[in-house]
Amino acid sequence: MNSKKWFPFFALLFLLTISACKPKAFITEADAVKPLKAEKLVRSHYELNKDFKTAYIKAAVDYKGPKESLNLSADIRIQKDEKILISIRFFGITMAKGLITPTEVKYYEKSGGNYFEGDYTTLSKWLGTDLDFTKVQNMLIGEAFDNLENAKLESSVEEGLYKLEDKSTKNTLKTFLFEASMFLIKKQQIQQLAENRTLTVGYPSHQQYDKLSFPTALKIEALNQDKKTQIGIFYSSVKFNDEISFPYSVPSDYDRTFID
Repeated sequence: MNSKKWFPFFALLFLLTISACKPKAFITEADAVKPLKAEKLVRSHYELNKDFKTAYIKAAVDYKGPKESLNLSADIRIQKDEKILISIRFFGITMAKGLITPTEVKYYEKSGGNYFEGDYTTLSKWLGTDLDFTKVQNMLIGEAFDNLENAKLESSVEEGLYKLEDKSTKNTLKTFLFEASMFLIKKQQIQQLAENRTLTVGYPSHQQYDKLSFPTALKIEALNQDKKTQIGIFYSSVKFNDEISFPYSVPSDYDRTFID
């Protein structure tokens, strides 16, 4: 299994003392009819409760790349605003692990005996899109990639969803789509027009965990020229505010990988 090609993308693309919150139900969504002002949409989106200290997510992962398809499982551990640990397993065996913080990215993959340590500048250049810790965390918890409060946005309605577009950068178009009941994000997209690159993350549904709303799945699609990569991450369980560890240790005989 050549995880070297897909794990960095996956890793970068991954209350109040509650020990094990149980989802109450899928959140009922509503269609948008009339456009709202961008400021109202942004304010309503940020009123959603994302207040937790830690999250422990177990998930199934479907990966489909240009040359291979894989069915995997993942453990995703988040200490909010500080670190994220992602462990990828195949038939219960850990095949790859990544640890990211606001300043660095680390991962290793078992099949090739390789590991990487670097910053977001290196990985963003290699992946073809500007990434940082906040974008990865927001993607996993169902929040807009960017801070929309400081953006110049155009508001409209598209296929029953509120749509915000940020066209402030000449070569980059950012789009955010929201449903109308709670202003949950349904899709966010970054397009680099000159390079013909697009990163899209969709959120099919959400669940309510006590006072927290959280996505049940992520559907990620990356287009780079004529190459397409699709990753589905389906959350099977989520626990909040447990004391969790972040074990990460690279075997001594692994070789370091450098990304040009």
